[in-house]
Amino acid sequence: DFFAPIAGAFLGPVFGIASVLTVEIVNNLVKQTPWTTASIIRLFPTLFAVYYFASIKNKNSRWILGVPVLAIITFLAHPEGQKVPQYTLFWIIPLVAYRFRNNLFMRSLGATFTANSVGGAAWIWAFNLPPQVWTSLVPITALERSIMALGICASYILVNNLVSILMSKKLIPQVFSPDKKYLIKS
Repeated sequence: DFFAPIAGAFLGPVFGIASVLTVEIVNNLVKQTPWTTASIIRLFPTLFAVYYFASIKNKNSRWILGVPVLAIITFLAHPEGQKVPQYTLFWIIPLVAYRFRNNLFMRSLGATFTANSVGGAAWIWAFNLPPQVWTSLVPITALERSIMALGICASYILVNNLVSILMSKKLIPQVFSPDKKYLIKS
């Protein structure tokens, strides 16, 4: 989950999403995970995080901001969701993060909360979870998504530097563009 969102930063949004989806499906097949409603729902939120992380620096990608907005509307359209509107406040974070999209942590936070919005909107409709569950998830979600954002930042910096080193040693083709801002000086 720390590495998936950054795939799009190196492969582009389309190939990033395709690679992450392929890995998730193969992982489910290898683990022989039954194809339940929950396992299918779990496939998709990360793909939106990949797109957010990959394209948020591009001003033509503002449509991704519609994803958390649509998730809020979808969640609040559910009778149980109407009883816990405060949970959807998390999904305003990707909208705010967009304003600070050149900051790696904000970009990561936006990506992980975009994934959370897609998952939350799907989960309430699929499983009709009561308001008490959503209320109990507020502190867990805050901590989990903060850790996820830090993990995405760390994995991005790690992979960015690894790609730079491998390209400089001509061990991989010169097709990637490591972000110089996050290269560790040696």
